[in-house]
Amino acid sequence: MRKIIHIDMDAFYASIEQRDHEEYRGKPLAVGYAGDRGVVAAASYEARKFGVRSAMSSKLALRKCPDLLFAPTRFEVYKSVSRQIRDIFYNYTDLVEPLSLDEAFLDVTENHVNEEFAMEIAKKIKVDILRETNLTASAGVSFNKFLAKIASDYNKPDGLFIITPQKAEKFVESLNIEDFFGIGKKTAEKLHLLGINTGWDLKQKTESELIQLFGKQGKSYYLNARGLDYREVNPNRIRKSIGAENTFMYDTDSLQTLYSELELVAKEVIQRIKKNSFKGRTVTLKVKFSDFKVVSRSKTLLTPISEYQNLYKTSLELLHGLDISTKIRLIGLSVKNSETDFEEEIKSGAQLKIPFREYD
Repeated sequence: MRKIIHIDMDAFYASIEQRDHEEYRGKPLAVGYAGDRGVVAAASYEARKFGVRSAMSSKLALRKCPDLLFAPTRFEVYKSVSRQIRDIFYNYTDLVEPLSLDEAFLDVTENHVNEEFAMEIAKKIKVDILRETNLTASAGVSFNKFLAKIASDYNKPDGLFIITPQKAEKFVESLNIEDFFGIGKKTAEKLHLLGINTGWDLKQKTESELIQLFGKQGKSYYLNARGLDYREVNPNRIRKSIGAENTFMYDTDSLQTLYSELELVAKEVIQRIKKNSFKGRTVTLKVKFSDFKVVSRSKTLLTPISEYQNLYKTSLELLHGLDISTKIRLIGLSVKNSETDFEEEIKSGAQLKIPFREYD
């Protein structure tokens, strides 16, 4: 049986700012821009008590917490600290799968310190992170990735929780459906409408019923409801998408302005594609309107996107398919579907995806 640890740094960006600036310590803090068009990138635990969350508009965050302080983002610092933390992980195992700057899965079934118990390794990692960075992390320990992720969220901040094979199924049955890793707000709403509110409720559905309702993701829900997850920790995790977006200073419905903004975003995405030698075929246009409704349109091409002209032309086609009678506040582009995914589709004889798809 595998021994999996999920490490999740506690309010990573905000904690770094509080560590480096004494005036922020113990106070509600948001990382981001405080202006009318600003968005919260991260919130300290003091701010979260007031309902301030990442991706929230700064204006709303200040309404919830009038005493909220703002710190500008310092991504180079966050990346540097993330590298420190990853070096600590490699002291214990080479099987490290980073999910972002502030979290990762580790497989410690076999490890560099010959420690039998994953819980002891998780304790040591937490101590090392605190000593090296003066930051706290939460750790979840279990026999698969799904349960380790849930465990790391269970007792934050500075938490450590283990889900054993003997307790796994009963533990999952007691979870609210929103606490399932991989189930977002829209999916949770759909599940509630079906009378599925807990892990136990989800467990009553057959695999075929869940696949019919949610496609291939339904199989994961079926397994997860039973505490099962057969995914391995992948140290060579392939990047699935690259994107960029921009929030405008003023809401607009001017096509000329949208064209100009889309041009800038497309150039930024192409720069990132070339920097990362990324190959993707699906272009997704994301638009957020002045009423905060978000709409996405996608188009899948036959060949990977590598040139600006191709990306910009495709993004214009997607934009022209939208109703922009309501003014727009944000526009974004992403490219996904790796060349490896495409090759797998060809090998399996799978039908190519239809060109356009709208997401919630």
